[in-house]
Amino acid sequence: MSKKIFYRYNENSEIYERVYPTTKERLVVVARHFIIGILIGVAIFLIVYYWIDFPREKQLKKENNELISQLDILNARMNRSLAIIEDLQQRDDNFYRVMMQAERVSPASRYAGLDNDARYNELRSLNDADLIISVTKKMDRIDQQLYSQIKSYNELIGIAKGQKDRIQHIPSIQPISAKDMKQMASGYGYRRDPVYGISKFHEGLDFAADTGTPIYATGNGKVIEAEWNSGYGNMIDISHGYNYVTRYAHLSKIDVKAGQEVKRGDKIGEVGNTGKSTGSHLHYEVRYKGEAQNPINYYFFDITPEQYAELVKQAENAGHVMD
Repeated sequence: MSKKIFYRYNENSEIYERVYPTTKERLVVVARHFIIGILIGVAIFLIVYYWIDFPREKQLKKENNELISQLDILNARMNRSLAIIEDLQQRDDNFYRVMMQAERVSPASRYAGLDNDARYNELRSLNDADLIISVTKKMDRIDQQLYSQIKSYNELIGIAKGQKDRIQHIPSIQPISAKDMKQMASGYGYRRDPVYGISKFHEGLDFAADTGTPIYATGNGKVIEAEWNSGYGNMIDISHGYNYVTRYAHLSKIDVKAGQEVKRGDKIGEVGNTGKSTGSHLHYEVRYKGEAQNPINYYFFDITPEQYAELVKQAENAGHVMD
């Protein structure tokens, strides 16, 4: 591009004279061109950076998109894994542990350490931080829950190995032979007290039978009490271990003593009419962890399904409390 040249008309000499710019004017022109050049360069850089992808940059963007897609897939798979683990936990709590009468695993044990969000702070500066933190949290949750579940199953294995002994100790027969029982005098639940005339929760079953009818231990255990006990009259308590205790009350005769080991089916006493009683019968209780249970649920070893159904029917219809 040709350089611009300026002339000025001199009236005295009547000729055009060339005009030369001052140093200041030259510097202004140079500065203007320099600034314009920088602005054009910046504009070109921005256009290239935001609208034109170089091969290496294209590859990096492609790889980044693939990583995000893989994280999304991993996130979905973890959701399915967590659902499976939670199903296993529900089975553990509501089936296996109920069946074996073991304590449930507490939420504090299952989710120990998962409430500490501070350990994810270093991830918050990353791109796609929310997705990365979500996936990381789920990975930690799966690790902790699997660890807790393995511990739980190991515990259940130990319990299962002891089931043979446990089954021998759990109360599971009638305390009086079916042929000796006249009738089910009173069932488990709220009944009218025969002495005080008020509604009262009856914590066991009353078996009407003749005085002197044999009474049998309903499971292996140790006698913890065998003596007179106020309104219960002559009474025997047997601890069967595994949090079970059975009680036999209103006896006419006690054949065992405290500290004695007994086995299921051993004769421990005889039916009577002692204590707060209105007739010859046996008052029988089953307690688990100190709480009264319905004994009708613990006769599964020595009667047929038909006999059991009849016994349940009698217990439901028995309204006369004898103690």
